[in-house]
Amino acid sequence: MSLYQHILCVVDLSEDNMEIATRAAEMARLNEARLTLLHVVEYIPIDLANELVLPQQQEIEEQLVERAQRALSELAGKLSCGQVDVSIVRGSTTGEIIDCAQSQQADLIVIGRHGRHGISRLLGSTASAVLHHAPCDVLAVRVGE
Repeated sequence: MSLYQHILCVVDLSEDNMEIATRAAEMARLNEARLTLLHVVEYIPIDLANELVLPQQQEIEEQLVERAQRALSELAGKLSCGQVDVSIVRGSTTGEIIDCAQSQQADLIVIGRHGRHGISRLLGSTASAVLHHAPCDVLAVRVGE
């Protein structure tokens, strides 16, 4: 029996994606687990007092989703580990990662962790928030150093 059945790999469309996704793919291959690449498109604040802003913001969000779909499909094609599912959701990054892990019954979240120093370390990060609220194991891949 393998340790993990479903691995959720969180990517942010940065240049570090390949490193994070490769680590997740290795874990999926070793555990014969299902792998899902997840990207969260943050909600763009909408000024409800100005109706002219709404269509522009919706259009920008749609473009971000389309860009993410292309990038994740390309990334999935480069990984050598069987079928890779792609999921793009909209909302608050940490909340959506936690929700997806719960709803998809992931038992491992793989996420990038950037080395931060000083004030940014005190303020925390997405990886730190996920680590503290995840319903499953979290593998934080150190990148960008």
